Amino acid sequence: MQRTLFTEDHHLFRDTVRGFVADQVVPFHDQWDDDGIVPRELFTGAGKLGMLAFEAPEAHGGAEMADFRFNQVLLEEFHYAGVAPAGLSISLHNDIVLPYFTEQADDEQQARWLPGIVTGEAITAVAMTEPSTGSDLASIGTTAVRDGDHYVVNGAKTFISNGINADLVVTAVKTDPSKRHAGMSLLVIERGMEGFERGRNLDKIGMHAQDTAELHFDDVRVPAGNLLGEEGQGFAILTANLARERLAIALSGVAAARAALDWTLEYVQQRTAFGKPIGSFQNTKFVLAECDTEVVLAESFTDQCVLALNDGTLSPADASRAKWWCTELQKRVIDRCLQLFGGYGFMREYPIARAYADARITTIYGGTTEIMKTIIAKDLGL
Repeated sequence: MQRTLFTEDHHLFRDTVRGFVADQVVPFHDQWDDDGIVPRELFTGAGKLGMLAFEAPEAHGGAEMADFRFNQVLLEEFHYAGVAPAGLSISLHNDIVLPYFTEQADDEQQARWLPGIVTGEAITAVAMTEPSTGSDLASIGTTAVRDGDHYVVNGAKTFISNGINADLVVTAVKTDPSKRHAGMSLLVIERGMEGFERGRNLDKIGMHAQDTAELHFDDVRVPAGNLLGEEGQGFAILTANLARERLAIALSGVAAARAALDWTLEYVQQRTAFGKPIGSFQNTKFVLAECDTEVVLAESFTDQCVLALNDGTLSPADASRAKWWCTELQKRVIDRCLQLFGGYGFMREYPIARAYADARITTIYGGTTEIMKTIIAKDLGL
C-alpha cells in the first residue's frame, strides 16, 4: 500500500538523514558497539544538519517545527540502515526529552539550555526508573529537600538511556515524600554538579552502542531555578509526555520490522538450497507474506497516530495500542526472518542478528506490554 503521509519536505529530509547515516554512522557502528557508547560527535554532527530538536524556537536555534513526521523519518532511516542503537540515542534526545524543555521550561531556562540541545552540545536524558521501582513511578525514593535557593537531592536511578553521555538529566524526585503522585517534581541535574556520579555503563543483551547507566545523587545541590514546572507537578508532566514517547517506540518497532523484512527478501532470493533459491519454497513465501501484511497494517495505524499527535488528539490508549502491538510485532517478525537466514542469522556481522538482540528490550522500556494492556482496558471501561 502506498503511504501518503509524507510531503516533499519530508522526502528531502529523508535524503539528508540517509546520507548522514551512511557516511557518519554505518562505517563506525561496529566500534561503537564494542565501546558500548556513541561519541558525542554523533550529536553535534546531527545538530549541524538540523536533525535535532525540531520544535525548539528559532530564537534558540531551532526550526520551530512541531511536525512529528520529521522525527519518524529519522527513526526509520536509522533502522533501515541497521544502526538502531545510535538512532535510539538521538530519538531519546529528540522525541522523549525535548518536550520537557520546550513545554515546561520557562524563558530563562529555555535560553540557558535549548541552544546546546539544538546543536547537540548538550545531550539529554530523563531519569525515572530506580533500582527498587520500575513501572510504579509514584513509588520512587529519590528525594529533593528545599534548602534556601537550592534543592538537596539524594537517591539513585538505573537503566538510564544516554546516562553516560548526558549533560542535562530531567530527574524525577520526591519533594514531598508523604505523597505519592502529588509529591513528585522534576529537576534538571547537570553534568559536573558535586555529588552527581555515574555508575557503570550497563552491559546489555542488545542496543550495545546506546549507553545505559546507573546514576547516583549524594547531597547534590541543585539550584531552585532548575525546577521544571512547579513542585508537585512532576507526575502529571511525565505522564503527559508518555503518549509521544510510546508512539516513538512504536515507530521504531515498525521500522525495525520493515528493515528485517527487506533484508530477508534480498537474502532469500540469493541464498540457494537443494539447487533453488530458498525464496522459491512455499514456506518462505508464506512466512514473508504474513510478515509483510502485518507490517503494512502496523504502518497504516502508526501513520495515523503520527497525524493525531501532530493535531494534539493522540490518546494515551491509542499510543498504548501502538506501543504494545508494534513492539511485539518487531520481535515476532525479526524472529521469523532470522529463521530464514539459518545459521548466518546468528552471526553478528549480519544486521538481522543485531536487530534480533536489539528488539528484546522494546516490549519493556517505555512501559511494558502488560502495562499497555492495562491502560487500554481502562479505556474500555474495565
